[in-house]
Amino acid sequence: MAKQAVLLLAHGTPETIEQIPEYLHNVTGGRPLPAELIVEIQRRYALIGHSPLTEITFEQAHLVETELAAAGEPLRVYVGMRNWQPTIAEAVLNMRTDSVEECVAICLAPQNSRTSVGLYRRALEAEIAARTTGLRVDFTAGWATHPLLIDAFAERLEPAWTKLSAEENSPIPVLFTAHSVPLRTLAATERLPADSYAEEARQTAALVASRVPQIGNWHFAFQSQGASGGGWIGPTVEETLQSIAATEAKAVLLQPIGFLADHVEILYDVDILFREVAAKMGMRLERPASLNGSPTLAKAVAKLARQGLERLRN
Repeated sequence: MAKQAVLLLAHGTPETIEQIPEYLHNVTGGRPLPAELIVEIQRRYALIGHSPLTEITFEQAHLVETELAAAGEPLRVYVGMRNWQPTIAEAVLNMRTDSVEECVAICLAPQNSRTSVGLYRRALEAEIAARTTGLRVDFTAGWATHPLLIDAFAERLEPAWTKLSAEENSPIPVLFTAHSVPLRTLAATERLPADSYAEEARQTAALVASRVPQIGNWHFAFQSQGASGGGWIGPTVEETLQSIAATEAKAVLLQPIGFLADHVEILYDVDILFREVAAKMGMRLERPASLNGSPTLAKAVAKLARQGLERLRN
């Protein structure tokens, strides 16, 4: 039987502020960015101290390994980052060194987009082709509606909503968010159909809300619009917060359902920026804990891995 493994793909994050220019060079594919934008991103990283994405991703990999072993699939789970170390290239090389012949690749971004999952897939395929490894890959393209993913978010949401509603003495509205992407990347082309990302993100939010029906009042927005030219999908968090404030709400609970781990788009964008925006509107803004080391998330990824392993064997 072929030697098999699992590969988790993630965005990547620098370890130090000094590494940010090189990191941004990787993110943009070498396209130069204005110096003031680089300084602003360095400022944001300085405010949160450190982005824990890398260590959380390795913790998630360990938890998935544990789940797989418990299910009778004692396989190694590798980690590859698209924009930082350990790179996807390093992960492919490590699998080659370890004589892996087949792997299940799962992107830790459950909603499928050409600008996220598509880029991870192309990077992986390019590395495999360049190294002529013959590595067979089953790639999980998207899992936005996976029941265990929905359960994991609901498990974080329910106690946070109950606590905040009790403190405010009234049911609190919930705002779900996912990362925005440029409008041009969603449009259909002669070769590609319209991107399903926006709809998948809304589906995740709706399913999580259905798991916690007592919240009643919920909203959805896209966060962290970029600085590149052209439009980005919305509505934005800022304008959605304005709409919520117009209802005379005194607090709001914001849950990012497009992210599986803490990083700068949560620790700065939500915990600092959006909290300040809400405060200026007279609202308290809180969020549930991120999934991070959620056992339910690990079960979801392990189940996806087992399904991929089965496809490779058939």
